Amino acid sequence: MEWFKKLLRVVLTTLYKVEVRGLENLERAGPRALIIANHTSFLDAVLLTAFLPGELTFGVNTHIANNRWFKPFFALTRIFPMDPTNPLSVKSLVRYLKGDRRAVIFPEGRITVTGSLMKVYTGPGMVADRADAPVVPVRIEGAQFTPFSRLKGRVRLRWFPKVTLTILEPRRIDPPQTVRGRDRRKAAGKALSDIMTEMVFATSDHDRTLFQSLLDARRVHGGRHHIVEDIQRRPLSYHRLIAGALTLGRRLKADSEPGEHIGLLLPSSNTTVVTFMGLQAYGRVPAMLNYTAGAKGMIAACETARIRTVVTSRRFIEAARLGEVAAMLGEHAQIVYLEDFAAQISAFEKLSGWVGAFFADVLHRRHTSRDPNAPAVILFTSGSEGTPKGVVLSHANLLANRDQLAARVDFSAQDIILNALPLFHSFGLTAGTLLPLFSGMKIFFYPSPLHYRIVPEIAYDVNATVMFGTNTFLAGYARFAHPYDFYSVRYVFAGAEKLAKETRRVWSEKFGVRIFEGYGATETSPVLAANTPMENRPGSVGRFLPGVDYRLEPVPGVEEGGRLYVAGPNIMLGYLLHEAPGKLVPPAGAVGAGWYDTGDIVSIDEEGFVTILGRAKRFAKVGGEMVSLTATEEMVATVWPDAAHAVVALPDPLKGEQLVLLTEHPEAERAPLQRHARSQGIAEITVPKKVLPIKHLPLLGTGKLDYPAIKAAAEAALAESPATVEVLS
Repeated sequence: MEWFKKLLRVVLTTLYKVEVRGLENLERAGPRALIIANHTSFLDAVLLTAFLPGELTFGVNTHIANNRWFKPFFALTRIFPMDPTNPLSVKSLVRYLKGDRRAVIFPEGRITVTGSLMKVYTGPGMVADRADAPVVPVRIEGAQFTPFSRLKGRVRLRWFPKVTLTILEPRRIDPPQTVRGRDRRKAAGKALSDIMTEMVFATSDHDRTLFQSLLDARRVHGGRHHIVEDIQRRPLSYHRLIAGALTLGRRLKADSEPGEHIGLLLPSSNTTVVTFMGLQAYGRVPAMLNYTAGAKGMIAACETARIRTVVTSRRFIEAARLGEVAAMLGEHAQIVYLEDFAAQISAFEKLSGWVGAFFADVLHRRHTSRDPNAPAVILFTSGSEGTPKGVVLSHANLLANRDQLAARVDFSAQDIILNALPLFHSFGLTAGTLLPLFSGMKIFFYPSPLHYRIVPEIAYDVNATVMFGTNTFLAGYARFAHPYDFYSVRYVFAGAEKLAKETRRVWSEKFGVRIFEGYGATETSPVLAANTPMENRPGSVGRFLPGVDYRLEPVPGVEEGGRLYVAGPNIMLGYLLHEAPGKLVPPAGAVGAGWYDTGDIVSIDEEGFVTILGRAKRFAKVGGEMVSLTATEEMVATVWPDAAHAVVALPDPLKGEQLVLLTEHPEAERAPLQRHARSQGIAEITVPKKVLPIKHLPLLGTGKLDYPAIKAAAEAALAESPATVEVLS
């Protein structure tokens, strides 16, 4: 049959330009191996038969094995019929492998209908464990775009796309010997699922620029595919987006240098994406200015990143009432208004941009180094605990995080993303914009997440299927939305602040939608961990994404968990600090260079789910005991779930520090908290010593609580009257 395999290889290579990588890894596995592959199309088994050396046996469902359409192919290879309802078939495959043979299994059990990994069955993991056989992961990429897949209507199908087979190093599935029975099967299945997820991420190409990724997305999904829309209701296709980016980018490059930092002071809109990509096309670095930070904050950001030019819009400045701020900012940087550019761009320039879009890759190569490790964007930390810093993220950082998310969640080109988060917010930029933009998912931009009545109406109107938000914003939408407003929503992802139990409950009961809480930081591009539809544990922030390494360092006085340090391809290039403008300071924590200190105290359970115990800075030392301010806030939320709360630590002459609660509950007092603590066995030192009702807790533009402002309000209130419980304005 070797002659047939050679003929098959010639035909497939001619049609699909098949590229095989990592064949040496199959040899390292030895004669006994379980080969696992993602299942993209009906071509998968043919591809593996043709290009993997030696004799292979395919574990096949008995229903498929008896299908008359597949029998001609099965006559040319070995199959091992497996009845999923018969446990003996698994035992037979284990015995077969123990005879030093190789078998191939598709652990998903079916061809993907989403383009992402489907559910991974536990059986193949158990087979590898019992047979003591190494697992050899094989990623099939490209076959999902053929008519032999099941993605018709979801992606643009082509008869002969390029196909790549990537064989990764063999892995062992070896649960602890103390784990037996059903628990061992579950552990082996989870290990196999992790191997599959890591395989998808490891074989993703994030060593390119953002603009190259945009061009690749156009090639996959088609130039006419509508990809962005905003409240102006003029959707842009990939081709129009690229043409606009080239036209505008050509203007912006005229008065700037390659690699120069250009400030963007714009809302979430089509225009912002066009401007952002125009700068990327010509090798300039967008610096996303936080327009809620005020003139002082934006001027400091410009000084920190050495920004000479700020691009904005007169319409936005007027609508956001930023006239005075823009005037003050103009004293430190040149303000460029997009309306002026629009008036100056000639018909010839527009035509050149349209034609140039067909040759955009050539133009991009001519004007940039296309270095994936070069700076791609500068974001600024929220300043929730101090002076904002410039965070420099590379192309590879952002694309790695996009691929990490895509490896865990079954996003598809059929999804419609509603993004009301600002693009100066790392969550709004990476998850809400770049992820869908490069994956063919249409994005609808709304300029403000604070319009709690309007955002649900927009979700209903555009048939949104995926949303991103903070707890504050999601709780606001839940208060005003009609129960049917989110009828089309599949997934809601929450980040940037802890998700309250009440918010999760209301969304589940009122809308029938689960909220998946995640965790990250601007410095990590931003997502580090996330709950997903297949791995969800409420109360945690999910499991770490593939490619993220972590270490927990002990914290004196804190018995549970440790201080989290992380490393990986999504970790920033470094900081820009105001005291050293323009100088990049790479991440370096107490555990070594390249490790980022999150400043968070976390615990990680035996299944890898991460629970945030609090910020290292958000622990108070009361009478010599370490108390988590976050834990106290959670206790208060249990007593008054319908209001927002914040706990800060202030000096105490007797016990070192005292806990002070600021709450939007108008009738809050200390006694109910004491009763609840006693009934739940919670230590008295966890109960706030002072309770200060406040009409509205200060928020940052990102939706996080503004703790410096909250602490200042508490200090001012206690300075006026140490015993006050009056409602603060």
